[in-house]
Amino acid sequence: MLLERMGQFVLPCRTSGYRNQSGFGMIPIIQVFWIWPKEGRIMKASIRFTLFSVCAAATLSAACSYAQDTEFSRPPKVMVIGREYTKPGKGGTPHAKSESAFVRAMAAAKWPVNYIAMDSMTGVNRSLFITGYDSFAAWEKDSADQGKNTALSAAIDRAWATDGDLLTSTGVSAFSFRPDLSAPGPDMEIANMRYFDIIMYKVKPGHGKEWDDLVKIYLDGYKKAAPEVTWATYEAMYGADNGGEFLVIQPLKSLSEVDKGLGDNKKFTDAIGAAGMKRLAELNAECVESLQENLFHFNPKMSYPSEHFKTVDAAFWAPKPPVAPKPAAAAPAKPQ
Repeated sequence: MLLERMGQFVLPCRTSGYRNQSGFGMIPIIQVFWIWPKEGRIMKASIRFTLFSVCAAATLSAACSYAQDTEFSRPPKVMVIGREYTKPGKGGTPHAKSESAFVRAMAAAKWPVNYIAMDSMTGVNRSLFITGYDSFAAWEKDSADQGKNTALSAAIDRAWATDGDLLTSTGVSAFSFRPDLSAPGPDMEIANMRYFDIIMYKVKPGHGKEWDDLVKIYLDGYKKAAPEVTWATYEAMYGADNGGEFLVIQPLKSLSEVDKGLGDNKKFTDAIGAAGMKRLAELNAECVESLQENLFHFNPKMSYPSEHFKTVDAAFWAPKPPVAPKPAAAAPAKPQ
């Protein structure tokens, strides 16, 4: 898991326009990465986006495609996450069918900015749409370009009219990558991942230094105990409750990685010793107001992935429609 909770340590967790979470706890095993939100489709396309879900207190250290059909081997500098909270009984197939209208609209426009969608496995029923950008100016340009495309805008509006009937609320947040609070690691092919473990941390006002010190103990401890552990951290810049909110995200190919992560905790505690653990507990009490960790699974049916993703794993990101069964041959006529 990522940061395990200190007393629990925790490690964290659509939208050019829109299609966007955060966290840290105490003793982690982290492998966190970025998330991209789904375009808000014009902000859903322009604001409908953006969760790699971890997502969430999200930070990534992985290869990702964002803002264009380009492959990146590092977390995007800006991550936009769109959230859609579905009504009871309206998630799953009904929501996926509605979301397909957005995907078709983006594909018809050959839109260069992609997004990844994911659904919650724990917590409140919701979907995240994540989009990554190299800057806030790039996000602005994407949103403006969508607004100028009348055909895309009209298609997005029609899609929203249907999708809105399935939702209780929506929201969008923008996050800034914090490389100083992230653990570098080997490039990761996000297209091969299937889940985001996302932790959202809320840091107490006026305790930013303690938070930085807390994270740095983790950075130093894991560098010694398990250098293969990597994560990315994002700080909330805009959105609801954005003050002091951080996301830590870990992309997972299988949930067996969560089991393995639990076993790395002892290595970490041994590396920093009793004094280090005591200091972690003190800092956690001083600066962490709350934290929440949740799992999200990627949903290819609601995503608008890059061509790179489709090349890496076409069976998952661009499955071919099932072949219709051939009609049964007519039974031979019986002799009269």
